[in-house]
Amino acid sequence: MCMFITNFGLGPSLENVEGVFSNTGWYATNQFALDLIFSNRMKQYKCLTNDSSLAAAIFVPFYAGFDVARYLWGHNITTRDAASLALIEWLVKRPEWQIMGGRDHFLVAGRITWDFRRLTDRQSDWGNNFLSLPPAKNMSILVVESSPWHMNDYGIPYPTYFHPEKDSDLSIWQDRMRKQEREHLFCFAGAPRPGNQKSIRGQIIEQCKNLNSCKLLECGFGESKCHSPSRIMQMFQGTKFCLQPQGDSFTRRSAFDSILAGCIPVFFHPASAYTQYTWHLPNNHTKYSVFIPEDDVRIKNISLEERLSQISAEEVKNMRDTVINLIPQLIYADPRSNSNVFKDAFDIAVEAVIDKVTKLRRDIVEGQNYGNFIEELSWKYALLDKDQTAKPHEWDPFFSETKQI
Repeated sequence: MCMFITNFGLGPSLENVEGVFSNTGWYATNQFALDLIFSNRMKQYKCLTNDSSLAAAIFVPFYAGFDVARYLWGHNITTRDAASLALIEWLVKRPEWQIMGGRDHFLVAGRITWDFRRLTDRQSDWGNNFLSLPPAKNMSILVVESSPWHMNDYGIPYPTYFHPEKDSDLSIWQDRMRKQEREHLFCFAGAPRPGNQKSIRGQIIEQCKNLNSCKLLECGFGESKCHSPSRIMQMFQGTKFCLQPQGDSFTRRSAFDSILAGCIPVFFHPASAYTQYTWHLPNNHTKYSVFIPEDDVRIKNISLEERLSQISAEEVKNMRDTVINLIPQLIYADPRSNSNVFKDAFDIAVEAVIDKVTKLRRDIVEGQNYGNFIEELSWKYALLDKDQTAKPHEWDPFFSETKQI
């Protein structure tokens, strides 16, 4: 990871050799570098205070994602859990913690939630148990993929390659994406999952291979082209729709790369975006994306080309305009940025945490208690405050299972 922690966590600068990027603001950013990027943005936050009695919320600068990544393979659970346990033991003794029992604390862990939710203490089980520790359940943990059931994590965008320093850099890029010629109807960048019987990636790749309207970037074992930011962004910029099926988990960093390129994302599972990034994406997902249920591909073997070509040119234009307008709130500005106009993904996340803690303080004063439920049997998006409109989707298998329980 050493090369990726340069430039405040943004990684090495990308040269605009092929004209794919802007001349400034582009970096080879690792998708799991968010711990450091967020922390460095926080150091520049204009509303910091050293007086915890005045703080709206308390940020814990612990690199949970970096910590667990060191030990995910080939280490016993004692090693995997050690730093998280040490952090919790230290935090609960702090006077700041005592005020609200940690409910005003938040932390960024730039990996998926499942890396921190080991199911048992068997050595063969994946990840550590950080998010299952009782004190950690009181904190707000920001991750790039959250759980639909647990109440202590929240999904925020993966970092992309673009980290503008000035507002003008962002507006110039948006204008360029609006004018971009897009010769392909749809595209896919990724590898098949032959060992996963439920994966639809193989069918997507087979459909794409046989069509002139589809651009394919196959990412087989050992392929370096899929790790080339210029190859990926060039393909997305020349395409109307970008397919975003599940990978090893529900979400993909690729979805945010495609939006950055003005390419309309096509999702196949609601947990890939709609029930994840409720702070950053519109509640009406039809305005910026296309949803095709996985079973339509897996069982019905529908034609993706036919389905996408039925969307009118006017609808495509409106959706693309929405996608391009979303770019500011889905990227992380350079920590050295002097932006004064647009709010980025960092700003939106911090404001959401502060809003959550403020409401919680109010509820405590009013004597309200929302803790009387079994977390694992709840659907957290149905338990949101009434002024938030995100709701579980009737066609979501998660929701169906929860209702049956």
